[in-house]
Amino acid sequence: MNIPDLFQLENRVAVVTGARRGLGQAIAWALAQAGADIVSISRQGDSSETAELVKQEGKKFLDIKIDLSKPDQRSGVIDQICKEMGSVDILVNNAGNSHRYPPEEYPLKLWNQLIEIHLGASFDLSQQVAPIMIKKGRGKIINLGSVMSFEGGSDIPAYAAAKHGIAGLTKSLANAWSSKGINVNCIAPGYFDTDMPGVLRHDPERAKQIMDRIPCGRWGQPDEIGGLAVFLASNASNYMHGSIVSIDGGWLAR
Repeated sequence: MNIPDLFQLENRVAVVTGARRGLGQAIAWALAQAGADIVSISRQGDSSETAELVKQEGKKFLDIKIDLSKPDQRSGVIDQICKEMGSVDILVNNAGNSHRYPPEEYPLKLWNQLIEIHLGASFDLSQQVAPIMIKKGRGKIINLGSVMSFEGGSDIPAYAAAKHGIAGLTKSLANAWSSKGINVNCIAPGYFDTDMPGVLRHDPERAKQIMDRIPCGRWGQPDEIGGLAVFLASNASNYMHGSIVSIDGGWLAR
């Protein structure tokens, strides 16, 4: 057994949703460093920074602009990617957002949108890619959960519900597809220094509460998630199915 070879992703195509910035960008770059060509799916904004990181590794980059909250825009996107890239070997369902309202005030429109982006899109893209992976007898699907896959949080009912749903979806798909060669697992990040939780970083009271709860005493940096993503995307994790893997500085250990 050659351990370094287990982590190689040469000649594989990885689709990463929400790869324009934050954890998605870090994951896309890590997969490219391990040898994968990258497809980014995002709703808006400039993905040139991610593209440059990927191309610096000598890998191909394809940018797809669709709104993952709209099922009609998701329709056929995996077939489109296969026509341009040849196939899909790895799917990382990372895209998401969050809104903070007391439950009694949470706008139903935002609830529906958030559930659709986190949960609906993750299932839809997994369903689209499954026949391709089943035909090849192998494939890796990595869902992005959260420590809120285990907890309820504060004033984030839609986000907590969606991330609990991602954990359940991961286990359900693993039960269905593990015997067909598809590994479905979930990364559950804690508090990372990205744009999405930025409002908490700038709230002195909340920021202190969070920091006091993290045993290692700091927020995570985006590039610290890349190694775990490569592991779950590679042959090194071939016997892992339906796992929810936390990477949280010890948050859930408290």
